[in-house]
Amino acid sequence: MLAKVFSAGILGLDAQMVEIEVDASYGLKYFEIVGLPDKAVEESRERVGTAIASSGFQSPHHQPLRVLVSLAPADLKKEGALYDLPIALGFLVASDQIRFDSSNKIFLGELALDGRLRPVKGVLPIVLAAKEKSYSEIILPKANAPEAALVKGIKVIGVENLKETIDYLEKKKEIFPFEVKIEDFLEKADYQIDLGYIKGQEYAKRALEIAAAGSHHLLLQGPPGAGKTILAKALPSILPQLSFEESLEVTKIYSVAGLLSKNKPLINLRPFRSPHHTCSEAALIGGGNPPRPGEITLAHRGVLFLDEFPEFHRDVLESLRQPIEEGKITISRAKHSLSLPARFTLVAATNPCPCGYYGHPEKECQCTNSQIRMYKRKLSGPLMDRIDLFIDVPQIKYEKLIEPDQENCSAKIRKRVEKARQIQRERFKSDKTNSEMEIPQIKKYCQIDLNSQNLLRKYVDSGKLSVRGYHRVLKVARTIADLDGSENISEKHLSEALSYRLKEEFV
Repeated sequence: MLAKVFSAGILGLDAQMVEIEVDASYGLKYFEIVGLPDKAVEESRERVGTAIASSGFQSPHHQPLRVLVSLAPADLKKEGALYDLPIALGFLVASDQIRFDSSNKIFLGELALDGRLRPVKGVLPIVLAAKEKSYSEIILPKANAPEAALVKGIKVIGVENLKETIDYLEKKKEIFPFEVKIEDFLEKADYQIDLGYIKGQEYAKRALEIAAAGSHHLLLQGPPGAGKTILAKALPSILPQLSFEESLEVTKIYSVAGLLSKNKPLINLRPFRSPHHTCSEAALIGGGNPPRPGEITLAHRGVLFLDEFPEFHRDVLESLRQPIEEGKITISRAKHSLSLPARFTLVAATNPCPCGYYGHPEKECQCTNSQIRMYKRKLSGPLMDRIDLFIDVPQIKYEKLIEPDQENCSAKIRKRVEKARQIQRERFKSDKTNSEMEIPQIKKYCQIDLNSQNLLRKYVDSGKLSVRGYHRVLKVARTIADLDGSENISEKHLSEALSYRLKEEFV
């Protein structure tokens, strides 16, 4: 008898429906899975057979049956143990041990040897795809039900084991659809570092405010211990909360990566990723076969902090060019090509030289001129040209350290940032920020007066500003004007934007 059930597979960050056909006929014992399965899928025949026997049914390993399982489409690589449950149900139907209506139902779940269902990763994109394909019901492990229930408009049934699943399908047991209140999963922001705690560094804190308001990329340079790392870690405290659509975007990424917490199926706080400088290119931008999200995708809609920026391998740094420019990374392999989202705010921190004290007013630099040149050469011109704000972070004097906490705390700055972001939402009719503007939008929203044009002409004609730099200065000036509540970009706004851009010592 031929049985058919439906499941899904993950390709990149999206799900594709998988049709599972099971044929069981009398003959020599045989159990084969075809359709480009990986090792975990091939091993499911052993888990499925034992789980079926543990649930009180006749296992394919104890009968003279020839069982063939086909996973379609055959050219899609099938990975993971999520096909255990649909394969087991398909066999039980094909061997005429149970009967149920499998149409419009999606099945997911890894089987333990005693029949229990273990949670799987990538549930959220599968549920979103199932809803889009007009499936009405998804049956999956109970531990995954809260994540699946975030998507409204599809019936989510959480089950604990194979026997309970069969009882539900044969209408011997009633299981109510799992429902959640989004408010129950919203995590309250509790930032350990407040900008009000950071003494001095008003120039750097102003740059952080601009970076947060327009999602601009930022480079901090200064001697060791000046406060570069703590400034970067304080940036999330002034970023606005994620919208629900953005939360689903980020949660989808973490679901596929298997990084979702059991007690927190929805991510509503902006990610902050800080990979070590020894990380590989694949770890940073994503990779593998099939490709998996890297740090830049895990930092989507949040902050990517790269400390000791020049210490990263040159090829790793150069791989950042495309995602910084386009907000996505395209990973090409021989058999397929995938685009992963990567709209992050880059915060890079660097010392002025290997020892860290080049140009320090009191400490003598121990580096030779050639060492300093080699250190700076690690940061190529095309990469640096894609960064919007260059900030010098000087050593703080003792008088500044003992000053009382600043009134200009993160909460107050965040209100100004949220106001500027609201202006951008109304301007673009979406969650798009100023840093994401294309050239037609720059021409429309970044018009400047004659004095400002003359100022920019001087720097462009002298070669101090590239074409890309020219556009980035206009974007930053637009953000500064938004923070100022100004509809037009004035010469004051443009001059401030240029002051963050034209830093000879960073080149």
